[in-house]
Amino acid sequence: MGGGARELAGYLAALGGWVAALAAAALPQWRQSSYAGDAIITAVGLHEGLWMSCAAQSTGQVQCRLHDSLLSLDVHIQTSRALMVISLLLGFFGIIVSVVGMKCTKVGEEDPVTKSRIAVAGGVLFILSGTNSAQRCLLAGGPPASPCWGAPSCAVPAPPRSGKDSSTIGSRSPQQLGSTSDP
Repeated sequence: MGGGARELAGYLAALGGWVAALAAAALPQWRQSSYAGDAIITAVGLHEGLWMSCAAQSTGQVQCRLHDSLLSLDVHIQTSRALMVISLLLGFFGIIVSVVGMKCTKVGEEDPVTKSRIAVAGGVLFILSGTNSAQRCLLAGGPPASPCWGAPSCAVPAPPRSGKDSSTIGSRSPQQLGSTSDP
């Protein structure tokens, strides 16, 4: 594989990673929990993300609501939001800088040394972008009882409900893994 083909393959891989980080930041499945009442008819799945909380009932109805205030959010959500936004911005700038630095484009300088330096700068931006999105996952890997805000689709069991009302989202916090409580 020639230098241009390797460069294009690396660019496409980095672009795919940026698109995956964008999808992960937008989806509400960062923390999942579920509750099944006395009958399967009352089963509710709760999904919390960086931007919204959703409740999916066993009847197929899904209700989502955006987080009201940034200051009322948990510290884990605030940090994850900030790291993901920084990651996406760095990746976006990496996309632009890398296109300018690629050998197969006629944008910018024609000097091969300058183009290679620009391409390296774009690669560094992609690496910093990936590090920022992975940093929240690495920091969340504390003790087993810590909430899992690091990675999408990490299931956390919900505490038993005391009332019959299942229309409120986020009125109770999910029970942490490893902890036990009597209903």
